[in-house]
Amino acid sequence: MDAISKKTSTEQSPAPLLSIVCPAYNQQAYIAQTLDAFLAQQTTFDFEILVNDDASTDGTASIIADYAKRYPSLIRPFYSEVNQYSQGKPSVPGLFGVARGRYIAYCEADDYWTDPRKLQIQVDFLESHPDYVLTYHDAISFDANGQYGIQLQGKLRGDATSLELQQARPISTLTTCFRNVFDKLPPELQAAPLNDLVWWSLLGAFGKGKFLGEIKPAAYRLHAGGVFSMRSNKRKLHMSLQTAGALANYYNRLGNQKLYEHFLMQLVGYSLSAMTPQNKVIALSQVALNFSTNISKRLVPTFSKGHVQ
Repeated sequence: MDAISKKTSTEQSPAPLLSIVCPAYNQQAYIAQTLDAFLAQQTTFDFEILVNDDASTDGTASIIADYAKRYPSLIRPFYSEVNQYSQGKPSVPGLFGVARGRYIAYCEADDYWTDPRKLQIQVDFLESHPDYVLTYHDAISFDANGQYGIQLQGKLRGDATSLELQQARPISTLTTCFRNVFDKLPPELQAAPLNDLVWWSLLGAFGKGKFLGEIKPAAYRLHAGGVFSMRSNKRKLHMSLQTAGALANYYNRLGNQKLYEHFLMQLVGYSLSAMTPQNKVIALSQVALNFSTNISKRLVPTFSKGHVQ
């Protein structure tokens, strides 16, 4: 597997119930806090921690190696010799494929959890509710200047139907715990830049999503090295546009017209948002012209059917 290589620990314990998946890159200032939060989890079941260093140029890999040496039965480290993300080959969902747990909990190496009962609460729910595939909870954004409140607001702080998951509704990624049901992406989705939205859409085929408000909010760190949070608004918009297009192509191949059109509408919305006001007017005029032309083509045969010379 390209994205994960040179696993240094060969010690294997019986398969755990849950696998924590943690990709890392140039996060030496943060990763110790992240790993400590994993190790602080209080559970009645066994879990493992899969950490992948994507060819960091700082001391991240050394910190991972030190923790793996101290906790060999818990931490499974992976090291990439060449940065895979820059080549369009992120380590996830490949890491899902080598995870031994029935459930996956996900958190990147610059974020961290604050509730030591988090995993126990999420796994208990999934164990007793087979119609749910995903659980999640609140997260608070913060940086060196302070906190910026709960990430998701309103209806997003609630349960999700299977359809809503398939429609790739936003979820605080670092809070998720879900069933380990896929380890690779369909070809249409492999290049989608917002891969977490792709995961929720795929998981929606297996069940519903549960918001667990009793879990303390996780901490989502905003910093200059963040993969998404510190991108420009223009770049974020382009990433959303690309992801919607990839999902539209995927559901078109499956023959799911409802989801295909859902992501087509997202694609149109993002495209319009990316245009200058002048080009928006031109684009909307073209849409109106195409609409009227198509309606005319449909009506003409209907009117001529009753005519006999």
